[in-house]
Amino acid sequence: MTEAAEVVLPCADFDACLEFYRHELGFKIETIYPADKPTTAIVFGHGVRLRLERSAEPAAVTLRLTSTDPAFKAPVDVTAPNGARIIIAPKDKGYILPPIDQSFVFQPIGEEPDWGAGRAGMLYRDLIPNRQGGRFIASHIQIPTGGPVPDYVHFHKVRFQMIYCKAGWVRLAYEDQGEPFIMKAGDCVLQPPEIRHRVLECSDGLEVVEIGCPAEHPTMVDHAMTLPTGKLDPDRDFNGQLFVRHDAGKATWHPWRFDGFEYRDLGIEAATHGLARVRVAKAVGLTDAKGKTAFHTGEFLFLFALSGHGSLSVEGEGVFKLSPGDSTVIPAETPFSVNSDSDGLELLEIGIPAED
Repeated sequence: MTEAAEVVLPCADFDACLEFYRHELGFKIETIYPADKPTTAIVFGHGVRLRLERSAEPAAVTLRLTSTDPAFKAPVDVTAPNGARIIIAPKDKGYILPPIDQSFVFQPIGEEPDWGAGRAGMLYRDLIPNRQGGRFIASHIQIPTGGPVPDYVHFHKVRFQMIYCKAGWVRLAYEDQGEPFIMKAGDCVLQPPEIRHRVLECSDGLEVVEIGCPAEHPTMVDHAMTLPTGKLDPDRDFNGQLFVRHDAGKATWHPWRFDGFEYRDLGIEAATHGLARVRVAKAVGLTDAKGKTAFHTGEFLFLFALSGHGSLSVEGEGVFKLSPGDSTVIPAETPFSVNSDSDGLELLEIGIPAED
């Protein structure tokens, strides 16, 4: 049986179409994805659901039906007697986790960073263009001009998602996590799967780094919930994970994997039951790896240069200078080393799964 119907509308100018249907005609967003450069939005209103799809090619209007019938394991495309196109597709069950496809990536920020428009007026810089086969996404996000953010209560169907504040501050509200709070530079949040949240306001020059798995996942709008909820339940389980708010000012430091560096743990390993480990490492003086290398055996290791300068040496790939905003993905079993210049390199490190 079919459960819902959507009229598919191709949009050559996706952003203008979405703006028109929302603000001129009063439609509301139900789902939008991907966040860094939306290509699909489902909106509803006036008794109809529309599926806006970014497309440069003009096309006839299509009716898309979602079905709970197990017979529909893949979309079926049929043509009605009047020539209308009908697509019957399985009901969306959330995200699809693509197979692991690891490769080395070095993404320098460069002199003229490539920022693209994303959701809610935010600017996005893609840190993993190849998405590691679609399994991971990492974005450097900024809001140049501060003030209220045109966001709405929403949630993400994801396996993993975290946000680290690189510069400025942002005020956020999360489901059952008390009153709105300010996340400042150095702080971090783990957004467990499907926790409702909203960005309220931010400073000028806000910059955050967001990592998600899988790369493409639905962002769902919750029109019924108002944040804050008036509840404080830090032990609430959201699909097997806990919410984490890491305050950099309260962190303790420990020796990192390379001599001359220390790290602080952001508390995400415990909250995800070992799915991920997130740390910030900083040089405490001049460093010299002296041939010492490290490697991992997991599915993902990501480094982002927060401040300072240094170098990254990766076996089989070469030596790369590190400056603030540069990032890298290092495949499993690949030896690498990190050195800092005199100004004290600081790195954000994300490993999936958590490893010693």
